[in-house]
Amino acid sequence: MPENVVSPRSTVTLNIVEGDLEVGSHAVVKGEGTPPKVAVSGTVYVEGGCVFECSLSAENLDARGCMHIGWKSREDEVTVEGDLGIRNRVNIEDGCLVVFGNMTAKRVNVDRSLVVKKDFEVDEVDVGGSLKVDGATIAREIDVGGSFKAEGEVKAEGIDVGGSVKIESKVIIEEIDVGGKVEVNGGKIDCVDVGGSFVSKDSLEFGKINVGGAVKLAGKSRGGDIDVGGSCKVEGDLKFGDIDVGGVIAISGSAEGTNIDVGGKVKVGGDMKLSEKLDVGGVADIDKELIAQDIDVGGRLCARKATASKRASVGGSIETVEGVSASYVRIGRRGKVRGPMKADEAVVSRRAQVEDVYAKIITLERDAKARNLYGERIRLESGCNVYGEVQYTESLETERGVTFAKTPQKVDKLS
Repeated sequence: MPENVVSPRSTVTLNIVEGDLEVGSHAVVKGEGTPPKVAVSGTVYVEGGCVFECSLSAENLDARGCMHIGWKSREDEVTVEGDLGIRNRVNIEDGCLVVFGNMTAKRVNVDRSLVVKKDFEVDEVDVGGSLKVDGATIAREIDVGGSFKAEGEVKAEGIDVGGSVKIESKVIIEEIDVGGKVEVNGGKIDCVDVGGSFVSKDSLEFGKINVGGAVKLAGKSRGGDIDVGGSCKVEGDLKFGDIDVGGVIAISGSAEGTNIDVGGKVKVGGDMKLSEKLDVGGVADIDKELIAQDIDVGGRLCARKATASKRASVGGSIETVEGVSASYVRIGRRGKVRGPMKADEAVVSRRAQVEDVYAKIITLERDAKARNLYGERIRLESGCNVYGEVQYTESLETERGVTFAKTPQKVDKLS
């Protein structure tokens, strides 16, 4: 048998191999030394499944069938029981590769599955099926057709996976693009693009999150924009740029950002501070204080206190302890307000009910009700009812059918 050829179903012991090495199917290659090693200066060619009961280093690894290093071989598996160090490329055609130690290479292409039991360092890896790494992963590009699972930390420029990703430790990733579900344990990701759901179990620093289904974050997460087709849940605090959610967003802690646009409901356990606009189709429920430039809620707004530097418009009801204030406040038809309203201009739409209103200009549209009104110029349309007091400094206009519990008073200064 030539020195650089291992026959099928044979067992040989090697140390240093000059040139290329050919390994037949079902062969077992042992190494010398402690721990045992085999060093090949050229390329290792494998035909069918085989086992390397040692660490292996070579320029390239080229296999047809499956390669498993460090365990019993199968027809389509190459197994390496020690470390695998490839200076250039690994190509496993129509097979699998299992490495029980550390693995390093520049480029890796595996048609079926790749398992690395310890650390994995590579420039580019392309796996048609699944990739599983028990140690740390360092890569420039990771491309997986099925699933990617990593127990250790992951550092990568780009991750592109057709199925799912599960990483148990911290991550540092520039861009991740996944068709299904992603689960990480915090860290930093510049760009997230996921078709299904995205979960971070610890604090995450992010640039942009774009998810078709659901997002779940934890800890003190911060970053740029979040765009979610379904729901967004944060167990902790969140700092962000713009948030656009089709369904529901729930933040257990505080929220600080630029804009929030939600089709359904917003629930915040702490304060919410926005430099621009809150736009909610349904309900906005803020346990503490809400601050924004503009507030637009289609349904109900609940907060300890709500402040808009420009405009606040609520289609349904407002429930506050310390009140709502804005330059312009408008309550929708049949809306109800609990707590005081303070504004430059306040408009109460038809059949809406409010308590105390403090504004320069106050308008109650037809059949609206109020407890107390304090303003400079007040206009009441037909059917309005004020069951407290009215004080004004400039003018009071009323239409037919307006009723007062007390006679309105023109005063020099509002009390």
